[in-house]
Amino acid sequence: MFERQELETLLALAEELHFGRTAARLNVSTARVSQTIRGLERRVGAPLFDRTSRRVAPTEIGRRLAEEIAPAWAQIIAAGERAVDAGRGFTGTLRAAFVDPAGGQLLAGAGELFRGRHPECGLELREAPVTAAAGRVREGTVDLALVPFPVAVPELARGPVLVREARVLAVRHDHPFARRDSVAMADLSRVRLIELAGAGPAGPARDHRTAGGPPAWPDAGPAAAVATVDEALTLAGAGQGAFVTGAHARRYHPRPDVAYVPIRDAPPLEWGLVWPAAGGTARVLAFARAATDLLAPGRSAAGVSVTGAAPAGPGPRPADPG
Repeated sequence: MFERQELETLLALAEELHFGRTAARLNVSTARVSQTIRGLERRVGAPLFDRTSRRVAPTEIGRRLAEEIAPAWAQIIAAGERAVDAGRGFTGTLRAAFVDPAGGQLLAGAGELFRGRHPECGLELREAPVTAAAGRVREGTVDLALVPFPVAVPELARGPVLVREARVLAVRHDHPFARRDSVAMADLSRVRLIELAGAGPAGPARDHRTAGGPPAWPDAGPAAAVATVDEALTLAGAGQGAFVTGAHARRYHPRPDVAYVPIRDAPPLEWGLVWPAAGGTARVLAFARAATDLLAPGRSAAGVSVTGAAPAGPGPRPADPG
């Protein structure tokens, strides 16, 4: 219904309340501003501004129209700026999310390498719950995230596996399993598993549970769903179940109330980057390449050591469906 020039002029005049300042702001003539406003008023069918020799003030209709249009117009401008920014490649800021301290350390190392290659691009590292990280990428809150694979979000593309690590079972420090050197997948049927609602690394363990005899802990039973890793470990430490996680937890989540027991026959936990399927911009792909290069065999990755984990190697380049 309205043209871009009309909307820009309306909003600028509503802020400036002066035809000359509005003209200077829009880089047009004062006559052009007056002509645009008169045309807009004809289309609306009512005056939008009261004009006198001393002042310019919006009418009630003009004020309400400007207030209702302003938020949507700001979103349109922001969307356009993001599109231009993406098209230009390495300008702007890349937002990368991690879900735990180990992932944050890895992204920090990748970020240092990335910034060395592309100093013109800013980088923001943000923490996100493991259950929400993929969703934030899909929603556009962040540009990419380091998450455990697999990721069942069809709108996302995934890069190569960056790290593979053994799985461990977190149990209360005096749990019968805590005295073992390791447990088997079959043993998981003897405890109540604590799982992250909607995401997380417990999935493969859950899928491979088999009957393994009587419960080893009085609270064995249906799985409990929680929102965060810290919540899961708190419940495990309280004896309310067991939590399957990666071996890095022994270093990054040490707790006096929790013992971490290796699961000897569990498949490894894999970690990698995901980003919107339609958002593989130059800077996203460059950061993914930096993360892969950081963990490449023979390269020193100081400060990125993850207990029980190993770089997965270069692997295929992005992106396969998540």
